[in-house]
Amino acid sequence: MTMRRSDRILERLLSLHPKIIDLSLERMHDILDKLGNPQNNLPPVIHVAGTNGKGSTIAYLRAILESANLSVHVYTSPHLVRFNERIRLAGKIITEEYLQEILEYCENINDGIPITYFEITTAAALKAFADNPADVLLLEVGLGGRLDATNVVDQPLSTVLTPISIDHEQYLGNDLSVIAMEKASIAKNNIPLIFKNQNHIAVDSIMVTARNNGAITQNSWSFDERDSGFIYRDEFGTLDLPLPNLIGPHQLENSALAIATLRHQDKLKIDYENFAFGITHAKWPARMQNITDSAFGRMLPTGSELWLDGGHNPAAGDVIASSFKNDKLNIICGMMANKDTAGYLKPIASITENLFAVHVEGEASHSAEKIAEFGHSVGIPSQTSENVKGALENLSTKKPVKVLICGSLYLAGQVLDDNDLIPV
Repeated sequence: MTMRRSDRILERLLSLHPKIIDLSLERMHDILDKLGNPQNNLPPVIHVAGTNGKGSTIAYLRAILESANLSVHVYTSPHLVRFNERIRLAGKIITEEYLQEILEYCENINDGIPITYFEITTAAALKAFADNPADVLLLEVGLGGRLDATNVVDQPLSTVLTPISIDHEQYLGNDLSVIAMEKASIAKNNIPLIFKNQNHIAVDSIMVTARNNGAITQNSWSFDERDSGFIYRDEFGTLDLPLPNLIGPHQLENSALAIATLRHQDKLKIDYENFAFGITHAKWPARMQNITDSAFGRMLPTGSELWLDGGHNPAAGDVIASSFKNDKLNIICGMMANKDTAGYLKPIASITENLFAVHVEGEASHSAEKIAEFGHSVGIPSQTSENVKGALENLSTKKPVKVLICGSLYLAGQVLDDNDLIPV
């Protein structure tokens, strides 16, 4: 992939702080003050935290809102192929020229002062969002919530919690109650906090945190699946809706959470038709994405399926197990060295025929040999491959197969790039 000028700027920004992650809001407030506090001049903000499902929930929110002819800014992370994907201005991914301009402006304003990569790039995004009109901003937390660089908006329209589980233990620890408190700390006084289907330990922590912050908790809504769709219910009434288009049973919960978020606010007008259209037209790459019609997919025997998923924790393994519960998979897996690989693989062991372990090139990934060891430890026949293409070539079969490339968003991004499936 050709290096762009923005990539060179981002490389310089990486060197401004000795740590990739150093959770604090002091540096963030300092640079925002120098930028004129753009966080105070944003469109209405929907702030989303959680462990799993943040991106999918935001995808549903965006599709619903745009169906209502509203212009939507979006901030998500990490990106898959290009950094530009993180910043969407009024529906369009930020242009390379504007990204260069806003990054260099923030770099000059910062003047070499220590600041993390995520902090200064988030400041640049907030500056871009403030300088360009839109009806709403969907703002995804990077890590945690309480000390995340995005937690600088004092009066969002809504705050949202997707399912919380243990992840990023090196920064948040392995106590679910503490992790839930960190993530729920995006809650603000007199602002709705929407959530559902949390572990009971997480719920207790969320409720205490919400009460301490003065938030209005909204978790009395519900949904029930039917053959042709699902029923959503809350205090405002009932919606009979089609099934969401994103793949996996967990997407019912994500789409219902997006609906609940928009039903529990009064600034944006959303009709039934917008909900129905949005949940059936949402797009979110590298999350249970069918890439059979790709260069890699065409390497497989006729009738085969090739899927791509960037989930990378035990809860993501559970999602795969429930999504493919009636199938037998061949998986190509690469995972970062700080992830619970055995915990991720254990739920899918019973549906996996073979594991092809790969190292994620250019990243702090487990070696292919180590991932294969984890596979063997949970009872999966495992072998190593040099890369994804090599793994596909090693599938010595003439019969149709179902293959899942999984374990890392970094790996997913490389696969999308290799197959000219760059998100737009």
